[in-house]
Amino acid sequence: MPLTRRNFAKRSAITGAGIALAGTVDVLATAPGALAADAPAAASAGAADTARHSGALGYGELVADPDGVLALPKGFAYRIITRTGVTTLESGESTPSNHDGTATFEGLRGATLLANNHELAGARADWPHPVPLAEGLVYDPGAAGGVTVVEVARHGDHVAEWVGVAGTATNCAGGRTPWDTWLTCEETEDKAGSKGFTKNHGYVFEVDPYDRKANLDPKPIKALGRYAHEAVVVDPQRGHLYLTEDASGPNGLLYRWTPPAGFKHGRAKLRTLADDAGVLQAFKCFDSGGQFVDDLSRATKIGTVYGVDWVDVPDRDAKSVSTRKQFAAGEITRARKLEGMWWGDGGAYIVSSYARAESPGTAHDGAVWFYDPKRRTLTLKVLLGVNPAPSVDGAFDGPDNITVSPYGGLVIAEDGEGIQHLFGALGDGRTYPIARNEFNIGTADAPVYSEFTGVTFSPDGKTLFANIQEPGIMLAITGPWRRQPC
Repeated sequence: MPLTRRNFAKRSAITGAGIALAGTVDVLATAPGALAADAPAAASAGAADTARHSGALGYGELVADPDGVLALPKGFAYRIITRTGVTTLESGESTPSNHDGTATFEGLRGATLLANNHELAGARADWPHPVPLAEGLVYDPGAAGGVTVVEVARHGDHVAEWVGVAGTATNCAGGRTPWDTWLTCEETEDKAGSKGFTKNHGYVFEVDPYDRKANLDPKPIKALGRYAHEAVVVDPQRGHLYLTEDASGPNGLLYRWTPPAGFKHGRAKLRTLADDAGVLQAFKCFDSGGQFVDDLSRATKIGTVYGVDWVDVPDRDAKSVSTRKQFAAGEITRARKLEGMWWGDGGAYIVSSYARAESPGTAHDGAVWFYDPKRRTLTLKVLLGVNPAPSVDGAFDGPDNITVSPYGGLVIAEDGEGIQHLFGALGDGRTYPIARNEFNIGTADAPVYSEFTGVTFSPDGKTLFANIQEPGIMLAITGPWRRQPC
């Protein structure tokens, strides 16, 4: 039964604070620049007491890197795993550029396998280091993007890299599946005949990091729709897939795909689906008073809770009209730059990187929402105020890729303006820096620092992997990780 505006409003009235969570200590907020709700006195006192008894927050100040790559707290170290133009694939060709979404998998004898997206848009000829067109693994020979699989030995003393899929476009984020494969997402709507492409793009592809033969003859999972995909997560209990769309004019949507009756997930099962299998829907939110919410930027208070309904997408393959443009005003909810997602705590953490002039609500420089499929609610967990000085170290803006940390809270990759960080966010409104990008791709007078991407922990939780997107550097960060006070 759908969670309608009426019964959500009724439930809100009956349960009171059980629905209106604003101000409770389980809220994630960031500072400086955070837009936080006023917490109840008892909750604030509890948080302060926890902080006093649970040790210091974070790992201390970041120490500048003499090699100009990555600033880390004292006691931490990094290792470069792959680097475009320096490291090579098994075939002898360069590691492709523009590293993006990444997931880790447990390999043999303590090794770690990583599926790594390469966000290469447009014509293949425009890129000096595209994903190689490995035999049998090419979807469209005119496209430059794809996925490589990286194997890192237990002690990091051996690294191998090979192609998982090639000939795809703008492989941005994606998502790890419960059956140990990688879903890579194309963030584009380009069609055959443009930019040298021979096939339509804007799909999701599955890559098996363990079985190279399973990746032969790549097939898009058209049931999940064709649009500017960003990330995807799988609900392991209900079988739903949730997908974000990073698009504007109008702003993008959050989608849910429901599998057809009798379908059972598993390795390579998604590619067997008919193009119209299951149901693809877009979200529609309403507040506790039952009022429709047209855009997530309307929320101004951390802890805001919206009820969620789902509306069928008329033409998921967007044959003539983009999926997000197939809805009239009032039919669905939108949000600017719906980016990274991560499944954890029984639901999906969902990033909206910023909201500015293209959004109807209040401007912000980043938000993280949590969708609870059991309650069918969307709760605002993180809200960053507009960063007034992005070139000055200290504030965070533009959250993008995200992961749930085994040490508590979230770890977020920054894709903002100016200085770029990896930072942690805890459940009582505190944040802390983990790393700062010091790899200058600009000039001494006008420095430019690329975004962080692909933040994810190794299966044993001892190593944090992350990428500097340009030119393309995969990093392994180790150190005295510890449970954060929450």
